[in-house]
Amino acid sequence: MVSGEAPQAAGSVRVDVWIWSVRLTKTRAQAAAACRAGHVKVAGERAKPAQALRVGDEVRLRHDGRDRVVVVSKIVKKRVGAPVAAECFVDNSPPPPPRETAIQIPVRDRGAGRPTKRDRREMDRLRGAGPEPTE
Repeated sequence: MVSGEAPQAAGSVRVDVWIWSVRLTKTRAQAAAACRAGHVKVAGERAKPAQALRVGDEVRLRHDGRDRVVVVSKIVKKRVGAPVAAECFVDNSPPPPPRETAIQIPVRDRGAGRPTKRDRREMDRLRGAGPEPTE
């Protein structure tokens, strides 16, 4: 065993390493942060970054505003290419919502300056945060 390496059972890998290796997150730091924030569940339980993951485990990940539900089919300890990563899990995620239903964010013209009080009230009304105008 290499010094500094934690002992692991045969056929297991850390949750954060696996999530990063199969390209569910861009960086290992993001995977570990998601675990610490409680956005990763293994078999229905919150997972710490160093929790061991085995073949057949169900992993639920909340990342980029989307829920991912995957079942581990292959253990990888190093980051792999996208075609190989697709073979490492079975994706049971719900389909992403259509783009039309995504929240529309109003965009102000560049250089339009600071919104007036009337503009701010209108933006609040569109967001549903402000009172309805009385006429």
